Amino acid sequence: MSGLRQRERLAQEAVHLAPGASEESALGRRVFVEGRGAVLTDLDGNQYIDLAAGTLTQSLGHCHPEVVAALTAQAERLWNVHDFSTADRAALCDLLADLLPEQLDTYAFFSTGAEVVEAALRAVQAVAEPGRNRIGALRYGFHGKTQGARMLVHWDIGNQAFAGNSVLGYSPYCYRCPLDLEYPSCGVRCATLVRRHIAEKSNVSALVFEPVLGAAGVIVPPPGYWEQIAESCREHGVLLVADEVLTGGGRTGTFLAGEQFGIEPDLVTLSKGMASGFPFAALAGRAEVLRHPRAAQAGSTASTYANNPLGIAAARATLEVVRRDALIGQVAGLGALMDERLAQLRTEYQVLGDVRGIGLLHGLEFVRDRATRQPAPEIARAVYRHALDLGLRTAIGGHIIRLAPPFTIDRPLLEEGLGLLAQALERATGGQQ
Repeated sequence: MSGLRQRERLAQEAVHLAPGASEESALGRRVFVEGRGAVLTDLDGNQYIDLAAGTLTQSLGHCHPEVVAALTAQAERLWNVHDFSTADRAALCDLLADLLPEQLDTYAFFSTGAEVVEAALRAVQAVAEPGRNRIGALRYGFHGKTQGARMLVHWDIGNQAFAGNSVLGYSPYCYRCPLDLEYPSCGVRCATLVRRHIAEKSNVSALVFEPVLGAAGVIVPPPGYWEQIAESCREHGVLLVADEVLTGGGRTGTFLAGEQFGIEPDLVTLSKGMASGFPFAALAGRAEVLRHPRAAQAGSTASTYANNPLGIAAARATLEVVRRDALIGQVAGLGALMDERLAQLRTEYQVLGDVRGIGLLHGLEFVRDRATRQPAPEIARAVYRHALDLGLRTAIGGHIIRLAPPFTIDRPLLEEGLGLLAQALERATGGQQ
């Protein structure tokens, strides 16, 4: 439970603060005042191991000294000159060219994930051939809360329905297969149906997708899914737009998650961990797309906070540490530890219907019954609250809890955090396994 000082502060701000906070914030009711590495401190002095890494953003943990130094130095010099060149932008471009696949050699910089997705959509619409006026996307996908991003996945609000011009294909959600099939005997039928959409609808200009669906609960595709779809897109002239806002920057054990599935995208959107939680986003793409005359018209990559020197400084500092300290290799090793510990928890607790993950990104899906797979959001909420009371922060959404520790977390602290998760499970289930 949050202490008296936190409850007083929350009551004070509630007088004026609009409702609609995230589920984890509304349930957790904590006031955090400090973060160092993988540890947070609240207003009452309680500490928490942060296995959610901010908003799955803190690739280097909280307040990494080199990122703090870069931001502080930049804040003393220059904050905003629209999209004029500044001292670090060329160096950041060179750094990205070193880290990204060779074909992604042209970049534009923005401030948020949703903003960079909108920029990718503008680029696609600019270069699309006449008649190619529709865009493909995947069910359960999440690309932001702006209208263009919402329209991709047919996300309606209230009585307003803006399905837009997108065509939805099946995601590789094996645990809840909409076709009632089982992998691998299914032959990856979901991918076959996406291919059919692409082949039969000659008006599709691009497929916008998350290589690993994050907000949906860390849906990791099985072998064969992306291989089929990418091949079909290439064959039919459909651009591949990979939304790696969550996964990009090394979280899955490669700089781009798509590298593990053989995806060679035409455009990639990046944000979250790229600047270790500081507002920053990048659009990376093939030169033939982003330098196309229709995509490169004046103002096409400009906005108020695009290219701001603070974000560029934070991103450059973050990525230099990631490269210098070989942190992506560390992600793979720590991810294997998480695989092992979480698989063990699933054998012990029947309420864990599915556990899945890749690198330092995992999803725990809670169910009331393994046979029916009925979602159990009340159990997820109980585990989440007990974990906080024990000193562990996770990320909850409905009946799923996500874990995404900082790349810099050491093995003993990660093991301690997973131990606290086990205690939270025991408390939430009353010890029933």
